[in-house]
Amino acid sequence: MRATVTVMLKQGVLDPQGEAVRHALGALGFDGVEGVRQGKVIELDLADGTSEDTVKAMCDKLLANTVIESYSISMG
Repeated sequence: MRATVTVMLKQGVLDPQGEAVRHALGALGFDGVEGVRQGKVIELDLADGTSEDTVKAMCDKLLANTVIESYSISMG
């Protein structure tokens, strides 16, 4: 069983990496990019029967800094 966790900075939190990517895209001639938010994807290979609640607990305790980051979980 696999779970995919996507972690992003919450809206309103400064994203300097995203801003650097936006600036670099403009410098490379890619016009029209008004904003970039950068995050991370974590893939977990889990034992069959692992619940989404267990993955949520992993996120809350380790995988995401819930003060400044939000996350979404996809099980499958």
